[in-house]
Amino acid sequence: MSGFLSRAALSLVAAVFILSAAPAKATQIERVVSPGGIEAWLVEDHLNPIISLHLAFRGGSALDPEGKEGLANMVSTLLDEGAGDLDSKAFQQTLEDNSITLRFSAARDSLGARVQTLTENRDLAFDLLRQAMTKPRFDAEPVSRLRAQLLANLRHESEDADAIAGKTLMKTLYPDHPYGRPTGGTPESVAAITADDLRTFVKERLARDTLAIGVVGDITAEELAPLLDKTFGALPAKAAPWQVPEVAPKASGRIIVIEKPLKQSNILFADRGLMRKDPDFYAAYVMNHILGGGGFTSRLYTEVREKRGLAYSVYTYLHPMDRSAIYAGGAGTANARVSETLKVVRDEWAKLAKDGVTEAELTAAKQYLTGSFPLRFTATERIASILVGMQTEDLGIDYLDKRNSYIEAVSLDDIRRVARKLLRPEDLTVVVVGEPKGVKPTP
Repeated sequence: MSGFLSRAALSLVAAVFILSAAPAKATQIERVVSPGGIEAWLVEDHLNPIISLHLAFRGGSALDPEGKEGLANMVSTLLDEGAGDLDSKAFQQTLEDNSITLRFSAARDSLGARVQTLTENRDLAFDLLRQAMTKPRFDAEPVSRLRAQLLANLRHESEDADAIAGKTLMKTLYPDHPYGRPTGGTPESVAAITADDLRTFVKERLARDTLAIGVVGDITAEELAPLLDKTFGALPAKAAPWQVPEVAPKASGRIIVIEKPLKQSNILFADRGLMRKDPDFYAAYVMNHILGGGGFTSRLYTEVREKRGLAYSVYTYLHPMDRSAIYAGGAGTANARVSETLKVVRDEWAKLAKDGVTEAELTAAKQYLTGSFPLRFTATERIASILVGMQTEDLGIDYLDKRNSYIEAVSLDDIRRVARKLLRPEDLTVVVVGEPKGVKPTP
């Protein structure tokens, strides 16, 4: 999925929704403000001597300069490759010797980091994070080594059907917007990035006014508050001015076929979606579960796979970004069955838009969406990530108490209204990578 929707970003969106299905009082969130005014959201958990911290700086690869696409991604790979007095080898060895995890990642709208440490190594872990953000070295050896790895990844993606489809779809939907550019850049743009570009990014983008922090684990509010100043106080107060224009995806019903000698075709499709702040978002969220987001219970799974055996997989999901939104999905099927698979997808799109959903479907979807709480979202690092997502999406610190009521409030009329607004089979933009039979690309 590289270049389309990062799995990390999708996991964060899903986690925000699913965590809130937990009993409201099971997760107590406390707002912690340091003496210097730096805010973090904290969930105390003293059962194990572990602390997880996640953070996000608003503004990601969408801000990469033209010709330097992949800059945010390259910065994220190098921030833990030496900082302060520690070169790359010494920095990594210190992390390893003290069982500290420190990773950075870039997405279209943010640059994030995660730290996990034993309580006894807390101060060291937070200090290494501080140095990585404020004193990264960007020495020649790690820059050269990581650039080579990034270029190797791009070469692999150039032959990977998922990556090809994802990049092509986003470029088609956003031909004149930063969202249409690949997060990882191109071989030419990655080769053009200099150490000075990396330093300028850190200086201009990593600042306190764009920062969201979530902490979970064996630490109290009283212990965390002064650590926030020590860790983040040296960051600039404000990031350099920036703006990504709001834009609607150009979903025009195009079919794009990219010929690759594959035994099966990879299909991606998308149309306009809803921004996270849209009042109809929860109705769309429930509708998506019924149409293609509900796994084995969704309509598309039933019609495409169970009844007809057309595809190995079929799914849909909402993808709201900071400045746009799409409603997307995909399928994998034999080359000979691509045309029929697309017809069934469009038919189900049109059917739901025309008739809505049944009372039984709505009830079942609500029960699942309000009652599910997968164990994979109970780990401290998962919850820390969710706390950051709640802040960057402006959901409010009481979101976990309110979320189920938003789902319960969705009515049949709400879904019917949203379906008519979102589900336009004639506008569904499709990318197929493979050797599909009977599929004519749009000129």
